[in-house]
Amino acid sequence: MARPKSSTSKPASYRSSRYKPDPFPNLIRPATREETMPVALAATVLAFVALLVCVSKGYLLLYGDAVAHLGIARRIIDTRNPGLEQFGGVWLPLPHLVMLPFVQRIDWWQNGLAGAFPSMLFYMLGVVGFYRLCRRLLVPRWAFAATCFYALNPNLLYLATTAMTEPLFLALLIWMTLLTLETVAAIRAKQAKLGGKLIVIGLLILAAVYTRYDGWILGAVVWLILTWQLSRDRDLLRRNMGAFALFTLITIFGPISWLVFNAHYFHDPLDFMRGPYSAYAIDLRTKAPGAQHHRGWHNPGWSLLFYTRTAQVDSTAWEFGFVTMTAALAGLVLVVRRAAAFMREAAMVTRDGALHGLLGESQPYGREVLMTLLLWLPLPFYMYSISWGSVPIFIPNLWPHAYYNSRYGMELLPALALFSVFALAALEARLTATKPLVARLLQPITLALVAVSAVVMTYKVPLVLAEALNNSKTRIPFEESIARELGTFQAGVPILMYESDHVGALQMAKIPLKQTINETDYDSFHAALASPAQHAAYVVAIGDDQVAKAVAEHPENLNELVVLCTYGQSCARVYQSEIYKPQ
Repeated sequence: MARPKSSTSKPASYRSSRYKPDPFPNLIRPATREETMPVALAATVLAFVALLVCVSKGYLLLYGDAVAHLGIARRIIDTRNPGLEQFGGVWLPLPHLVMLPFVQRIDWWQNGLAGAFPSMLFYMLGVVGFYRLCRRLLVPRWAFAATCFYALNPNLLYLATTAMTEPLFLALLIWMTLLTLETVAAIRAKQAKLGGKLIVIGLLILAAVYTRYDGWILGAVVWLILTWQLSRDRDLLRRNMGAFALFTLITIFGPISWLVFNAHYFHDPLDFMRGPYSAYAIDLRTKAPGAQHHRGWHNPGWSLLFYTRTAQVDSTAWEFGFVTMTAALAGLVLVVRRAAAFMREAAMVTRDGALHGLLGESQPYGREVLMTLLLWLPLPFYMYSISWGSVPIFIPNLWPHAYYNSRYGMELLPALALFSVFALAALEARLTATKPLVARLLQPITLALVAVSAVVMTYKVPLVLAEALNNSKTRIPFEESIARELGTFQAGVPILMYESDHVGALQMAKIPLKQTINETDYDSFHAALASPAQHAAYVVAIGDDQVAKAVAEHPENLNELVVLCTYGQSCARVYQSEIYKPQ
């Protein structure tokens, strides 16, 4: 006997109304949830594929900065003096805070997964936000092409598996640009309730300020834009005064709190700029005596060349970077011209409120599209940093043909992806009437070129990964040799070691940081330096660090066990105390 259909099944009309296709698929408008979900799913798959590849190749801990970021996050909970002081005064705290839930597992700290998991999440959020931003300017097929350009970049996929800060900051940059654009559009539409958007943007500004120093400039510019827009409508500002005041307080809280933190713990509010671990101090230590400054020092022209060339090589394979930059600059000009044309047209309003011409009907955005120019802010920031901020960038394409800070060019990737594709979309529109076949093929050809570029960059080793491989060739073998020696020590006994430069050795050996006497606890460290044999069972002195100087001044009762030397690194000397007694 046939079983009757369940009465709970949904009628066909319900299903069709819920899942009906978009009747206007080629409109430029905010992305729907149905559009966004496949993008999020694809980004998730890409992130996990990248993780599997990088784990199998041993790429997660190639960057010394990634090891250091993990070490800072670990020492917040695992040191003789845990707490806020362990953030240090130079690197901003948010990247280490987001690693805390993961770094508590010592095996995830050791293998780098504690940094990979949050970076993968931020990569996925960045891809989703970038697609939503693209849909504000482009039809779906071109928004998809621009998102592929961004999401398939091998440098970004590699960074998404490390403890580096770029995936987090790129996600913040993209979402701040998107929400600023939406808020400006809401202000111009005279929407009464803006409080939620303002507070969310304020929290994103706080997150950016706590992530990278370019976030300070980005946050200030966003605050100025929204303040200017609101000040032009006094009634709207009055209705949202409470939210605006909170937005302003959140914005200024980030920089002020970091200055206070530096003043309290390091006795100088500008310790991050001029302290012993600042970029300025590092530049002085690493520069050979009598050597000239890096090319670009006090020279904005050379700085512009180095940064834009780095961004090109980071974004595209071969010499296509020049084409990408040219297309992106063309797209930038088009965006500005279209926004200006819209504003001119909007000014020609008749008495009944109708617009002269068809621009208001044909263009789905107004001058709020200019908010996408926020994506270009890394360009002037790094021009200044290279010229006056002691931040050199070296790539093998330019003299001195070395690797250093090439990942900074990644911050221009969203601008290059969005504006270059915007220029191609405009070219398609122009060719549609005269050469329809070429116009129809333009988007598939663009997708094919994006895929070819990603494959070629992966095959030839992308620049950011090449830098990591090159600069880790001497550090990793050196730290492995120290880790092997540390593994022979008696479990649980204190080890005197300066850990800032080579915390990776402790990480490899799975030695808890609280087992060591190091510079993060001022009192115990300096007491041990005055009498190494009395305070530690083992002493590890590397090069001429503070521990090595203490051993030279107080060598009594120390038995040298081994000297570890590798090419390109200072030697490490390991001592055992002859008189240490457990306290």
